[in-house]
Amino acid sequence: MPGGSLDRMTTTIALVTGANKGIGLATARQLGARGMTVLVGARDAARGRDAADKLRAEGAEARSVPLDVTDAASVAAVAGLVEREYGHLDVLVNNAGIIRADGAGLPSETTLDSLREVYETNVFGVVAVTNALLPLLRRAPAARIVNVSSEVGSIAVMTDPEGALFALTSIPYPSSKTALNMVTAMYAKELRDTPIKVNAANPGYCATDLNHHSGFRTPEEGAEVSVHLATLPADGPTGLLWGYQMDAGGGYGVLPW
Repeated sequence: MPGGSLDRMTTTIALVTGANKGIGLATARQLGARGMTVLVGARDAARGRDAADKLRAEGAEARSVPLDVTDAASVAAVAGLVEREYGHLDVLVNNAGIIRADGAGLPSETTLDSLREVYETNVFGVVAVTNALLPLLRRAPAARIVNVSSEVGSIAVMTDPEGALFALTSIPYPSSKTALNMVTAMYAKELRDTPIKVNAANPGYCATDLNHHSGFRTPEEGAEVSVHLATLPADGPTGLLWGYQMDAGGGYGVLPW
């Protein structure tokens, strides 16, 4: 059997990128609580080790894996590790993300350097990691891919004059999430005849380092969205943006692209 023994093939393996803090760490914790072996992807190896140590102390089966989603060698190394140690991957949560804005956040003040930096992580990194791990996801009985997006990537939400986000004008982060939504839809189309489901998660406005802890939802609440999509049953949906619905007054559901 490729990659390992029957015991390894029957262990549920989840990889979460950017899992050393915030929503990523909360996602790893919740997946670990469900009995999965969680690979804690982190660009900073020391922080990744600390996060994995913390999860293990809480009773989870967790392992740190250094992973910079913008570095091809790093991505290949993680794919090789999963291949050698586990032989398959059941869950991939593309959680790593960054935010940049120039000046007052106006389109006319956007620099190409900021745009490129955000896209390297939020879009190109997701494609690189997904493509590297897709052969291992195909080996799982019914793998799940979750791309952590945002309601700010929804063109319908962002252009609604009555919506809570209409005043936001920044290009880099919102447009990267719009691109990520399309990436999600295209993978879902490619894999529609397989057991693999691919969805985009909207955790909502959570208090994390990304927004200087200004969000009104907790990382744990945000992680619930990714965990739901990572554990969908066989008859669950694919190719959706799903999560917290701020403009609908709260609760969870499908958001417009």
